[in-house]
Amino acid sequence: MSEKKTDLFEEIVRLRRLGEPAALATIIRRTGSTPRKDAAKMLIRQDGTSIGSIGGGCVEAQVWQTASEVMKTSRAQVLGYQMTDDDLEEDGLVCGGHVEIFVEPIMARSQLVVLGAGHVGQAIARIAAKVDFRVSVIDDRESFVSEERFPTAERRMARPYDQSLDDLNLPADSFILVVTRGHRHDQQALETALKQQVAYTGLIGSRRKIKLLVDHLLEKGYPPEHFRNFYAPIGLEIGSETPAEIAVSVAAELIAVRKGEHQRSPKQQFIHDDLARCEVKASKTTSAS
Repeated sequence: MSEKKTDLFEEIVRLRRLGEPAALATIIRRTGSTPRKDAAKMLIRQDGTSIGSIGGGCVEAQVWQTASEVMKTSRAQVLGYQMTDDDLEEDGLVCGGHVEIFVEPIMARSQLVVLGAGHVGQAIARIAAKVDFRVSVIDDRESFVSEERFPTAERRMARPYDQSLDDLNLPADSFILVVTRGHRHDQQALETALKQQVAYTGLIGSRRKIKLLVDHLLEKGYPPEHFRNFYAPIGLEIGSETPAEIAVSVAAELIAVRKGEHQRSPKQQFIHDDLARCEVKASKTTSAS
């Protein structure tokens, strides 16, 4: 059921703040006789409720179905609808017109937790906020998570890396980056991050370090499937060296993952090949016993 009192654009802002997906339908072209003559808009929420109207139940029913697909895939669609005699009978509309409707996703801002407030973490937090991530920064040094160092972060927390992240209530489409200052801290942070089972858990570091940390967690009993959304080393391969360059490569990777366009590089694939071998070995051991 449509709402008339709530401002459509204010509702978009509210939904984005809450992290709830929605879809916006806009009439972009019309020919012949159609129920609406302007660039009418309708906002469809995830629960099926809506604000605004693009004219008539026959059209809106099809828009709702398309909006559901758009929210799932995060990909816009153009919907064409031809008015018929049936529309006239059901809704009292003037038939014979054709309308095209652009249905676009209203993307909820993904949450990004940066574990580590050093130079790399600082650079990543700054650029990630500019590309529409809600950034939280955690470090065990209170002086490093100041507002002065992280002005664009929504949350700045000083706490041990092995402290649970459960109180952050991270949704499944969240991102976590492990960029601490040393091997021991990386181990604690990665172990904490993997418990969240989010869309992306990334680790900075060399191939040797990554394998050591993953092997240690496997020995502790972490199942290989916990690493399904694990990315290491983080960032697209652009030859980055400085913290700012690394931040650009990481932000690009986060965007690609968010849009479903990312392909793991050979550098990232090596650890998943190792994990696959571990799964095969575990399966054979279980079968033999």
